[in-house]
Amino acid sequence: MAIPTSSSPVTTEATSRSYALPMVAMTSLFFLFGAVTNFNDVLMPYLKDVCQLTDLQSSAVQSAFFGAYFLMSLPAGYLLKKLGYQRGIVVGLLIMAVGALLFIPAANSRAFAMFLLGLGVLGAGVTLLQVAANPYVSVLGPARSAAARVSIVGVANNFGGALSPLVGGLVLFGGSVALKARLASLPLAQRLSEESQLVKAPYLGLAAFLVVLAGVFFFFVKLPEIEGIPAEDDVRGAEWSEEGQLVVSRRQSALQFPHLVLGIAAIFVYVGVEVGLGSFLIRYGEAQGIQQLSAFTQNLVRGLNVATNYVGVLFGQSPAPIDTTAGFTKAVGAVLVSSYWFGSLVGRVVGIPLLLRFHNRALLVAVCAAGVVLVGASILSQGETALWLIVLCGLMNSIMWPVIFPLAITGLGRFTKQGSSYLVMAIVGGAIIPPLMGWLATHGGGLRVAFSIPLLCYAYLLYYSLSGYRVR
Repeated sequence: MAIPTSSSPVTTEATSRSYALPMVAMTSLFFLFGAVTNFNDVLMPYLKDVCQLTDLQSSAVQSAFFGAYFLMSLPAGYLLKKLGYQRGIVVGLLIMAVGALLFIPAANSRAFAMFLLGLGVLGAGVTLLQVAANPYVSVLGPARSAAARVSIVGVANNFGGALSPLVGGLVLFGGSVALKARLASLPLAQRLSEESQLVKAPYLGLAAFLVVLAGVFFFFVKLPEIEGIPAEDDVRGAEWSEEGQLVVSRRQSALQFPHLVLGIAAIFVYVGVEVGLGSFLIRYGEAQGIQQLSAFTQNLVRGLNVATNYVGVLFGQSPAPIDTTAGFTKAVGAVLVSSYWFGSLVGRVVGIPLLLRFHNRALLVAVCAAGVVLVGASILSQGETALWLIVLCGLMNSIMWPVIFPLAITGLGRFTKQGSSYLVMAIVGGAIIPPLMGWLATHGGGLRVAFSIPLLCYAYLLYYSLSGYRVR
């Protein structure tokens, strides 16, 4: 996800300069963020099978990746001070490439710990890139078009996130009917050994792409220099009320603002519920025991499969349609995961004009309430209905980040940057909520019971949108 900045950097470049190439490069980064992050949603059930894990153990996939946001946020700032932003982006891309390459020995050994190490290194590289890339989105061109640029990279992020589960499902769960039949006939140990090799191609391709992109940033893209970031206000100890009035405060830390603390918790549970729902959607579908898919779902799966099927050729697979006659399978689930993230993309595009026209907090109340209803109804439902209710949650999640973040930093005054850093670190919710769901699924009665955690998360977000946001 794109991390918003609390203030606009100052660039020394003339406004007449062409920013087309830097903007294309930055957009590619945000596409990459979404693609790499959401690929984990199909990687998690894949590793559950290949490494013979429980739901709780498999949820460590998200913990390893999102835990890097918490561990690397402060070190990333230090590295950028030493390296500069442009070289920091290059280093971040190379760190990601190292993480991708670690999947090769991990696949050879089927060692889950090695997979987690690769994911942690990937997450560390993404964190460094996020910290380095976000300030430039607002300076790559005239200030009047900054909002448009933020929207472009946000849509690119969502598009990458919607596309990667489709490709991942094709590579990891697709393949020809003959290949599937051959694998199914093998002894368990041999089957798992061969299936573990399927992950090599996408991560080798990712590593190669990252190295090439690092070369582009090092040799061809010249990002504008940043002279400094203007202070939010020059009055020491001052803060601003919701009405824009300057008030005097003796608070010495951002954490002394209750609405920020509640906002940190809101970001934590928002990221956690967004990641948790996507991560367990395939497993949730398997738990429904769906033997026959509806005509709508079959047509959707076949239609999206046509658009992505031949991508498998790049990974050495023969094009083959997804079998929709066998009920719910992991390949079908990967399409639903993609639909979940595509809903977030649609919501982001549709939400931009809505946020300009209607009160942002009122829209936040609406989507949080809808999240409570959708998850609650899903828990009480069966079959495809339960699945599609969760898929619709992607649409609800789309505007939460851009509304919660500014609400949480409202009135912080000189503590705005400190408060923003705490909110960014709260992304670690993506590392905590999925394991909680996995633990409850493994020890507390299955996935239907585990989905009570997202229900509680949406309930808290509804509380924050109704009351917790108020500046006190």
